Amino acid sequence: MLHHLTRLRCLAAVCVLALVPALASAQDSKSTQLAGELKKLLDARKLDSAAAKLGTDQFIGALYFPGSQLLVVKARYTAYERMDENIAKKAYRDVYIDLNSASVPQSKVLISDGGADGLFARRRQNQLDTAEIQGKGYSFDGDWRKAKISEQDYMKAFQASDAEYVSILEALVAELKKTS
Repeated sequence: MLHHLTRLRCLAAVCVLALVPALASAQDSKSTQLAGELKKLLDARKLDSAAAKLGTDQFIGALYFPGSQLLVVKARYTAYERMDENIAKKAYRDVYIDLNSASVPQSKVLISDGGADGLFARRRQNQLDTAEIQGKGYSFDGDWRKAKISEQDYMKAFQASDAEYVSILEALVAELKKTS
């Protein structure tokens, strides 16, 4: 009887240890709530894109693929009058396309949110989150060795990308709430 209890305790400990990384990565994401809020706004308005202005020449564009992905780009754009006009016309897809192709390269942030549910430090259910910030790319699949960086540097990159994503999502949510 004592042998069975010991085996059960060991099995329970192994299960808990297996779940800890998954729970930790889920808690690490600060963008989850805002991504959900943006999805609800886009779905309610039947939109597949959104855009916002951040400063005189800095803009955000997003493409939304319901249930599968949210792509966002933030960058400086020198022909800001064109961006202002497209945002006013709600030509959000055009803003995204222009920012992705003709923005100031050093200012560009590109985030791919697989699942459109916020960034996660580890791959989940065949969904992968990626970020490219000022030319440096990260694939958040949990394999920092493949990226040839330490786990600590990997987590710093994830946290910085997630924080950047939060600021982008806040601006997009505010813009959509303002234009309702």
